[in-house]
Amino acid sequence: MRVTLAVLAFLLLLPATCLADGSVYVVPIEGTIERGLAAFISRVMEEAEAEGVSAVVFEIDTPGGALDAAVVIRDAILYSDVKTIAFINPRAISAGALISLATRHIVMVEGGTIGAATAVDMQGKKASEKIISYFRNEMKATAEKTGRPPELAEAMVDEDVDIEDLAPKGKLLTLTTSEAVAEKIAEYAITVTGEGDKLRAVLAQYELQGARVTRQSVNWSEQVVRWLTHPIVASLLMSLGFLGLIFEIQSPGWGVGGTIGLICLGLFFGSHMLVKLADWTEVLLFLVGVIMVIADLFFIAGFGVLAIPGVILMFAGLFLSLMGRSELWTWESVADGARPLLLAFITTILIGGLMLKMLPRTSAWKWLVLQEEERRDAGYIATGEHDGLLGKEGVAFTPLRPSGTGLIEGRRVNVAADGEFIEKNSPITVIEVEGNRIVVRKTGEAS
Repeated sequence: MRVTLAVLAFLLLLPATCLADGSVYVVPIEGTIERGLAAFISRVMEEAEAEGVSAVVFEIDTPGGALDAAVVIRDAILYSDVKTIAFINPRAISAGALISLATRHIVMVEGGTIGAATAVDMQGKKASEKIISYFRNEMKATAEKTGRPPELAEAMVDEDVDIEDLAPKGKLLTLTTSEAVAEKIAEYAITVTGEGDKLRAVLAQYELQGARVTRQSVNWSEQVVRWLTHPIVASLLMSLGFLGLIFEIQSPGWGVGGTIGLICLGLFFGSHMLVKLADWTEVLLFLVGVIMVIADLFFIAGFGVLAIPGVILMFAGLFLSLMGRSELWTWESVADGARPLLLAFITTILIGGLMLKMLPRTSAWKWLVLQEEERRDAGYIATGEHDGLLGKEGVAFTPLRPSGTGLIEGRRVNVAADGEFIEKNSPITVIEVEGNRIVVRKTGEAS
């Protein structure tokens, strides 16, 4: 009894942090924010909820990046039940500011910055008023949900928002660490200098110093997706997919061209689905377009009744996969999304023309396109596989009565005797080859 009471007393005296140390995920957000990073963060947040971790700490040092990717990351963080901490070390600019505001807590190193979140296009020019308005309200709504001043979040995007003493009208808001703490954007400033000490200081601020730290990193599949969704690689995949389908239509049956085309298009749609830019709607649009083109070519004699709308559907599926979120559509975003598709179209024409001109002179052409068409009015076309055996000598591997097996030049082939019985192991000579039919005669006998 005394032992039991002693154990209970010991447990009651244990510090709360020791009983609930738990685990903490540390997630880097470095460099340019792009679509592959969105898939990585989404996966980490799902795992964190499933594992019941105590907190997820995002080490942020980014100049910004793709707006659609930032919105996906924002949603994954903002609507998670896991405690999230943004550790800005040392900057969270543009899309990085949106991600930081989505977390429950923000900590910054001394000399850090957050803000300057106006949207720009691929040429670095200020985006249209539609995108600015959209992103301003995304920042405002995010700040409202996490309990931070929404007007400061708006001022980071729109230079028309006037913040006295911080960002007068005409200037975007960018806050230093001390300003962010004073304006209740950030909660703490980390003053230690060592990288390991900085993280320990962050954890200590939220009583997580005893937690088991697990550093998350991009896995190989996410790295591949980040590479496949790059505009240049996406254009190449579309081009190879088009070329494969074109050469497959030229050749009856199924061959190398169609296989390569399907693999490339599968990689294109699959990678864009993983980063949530596409779903099965885009895939179905493309497949329906392909079916309509094939139906027009083979059943309607190619008058274009189905081919033209089919091609439009195919391009629509590809274009929508490149565009992603429809609420971001403007003339600038449409031009940015159409650029890889236009590049793929031009590449397809150039490579296709070159292949049609050069490949027929090479042996590789036989792998892609059927060389001879077996037409009914032309009769049966022999394969020519045994033509080289004419006049060759061998032995009867089995008795020929009249058919059997002969051994000619080390090859076992089906043969037929020329109207007579030939004993096993008798010497034979090939006197006629017609397709797969090989006629032999006993060696030395006259015709």
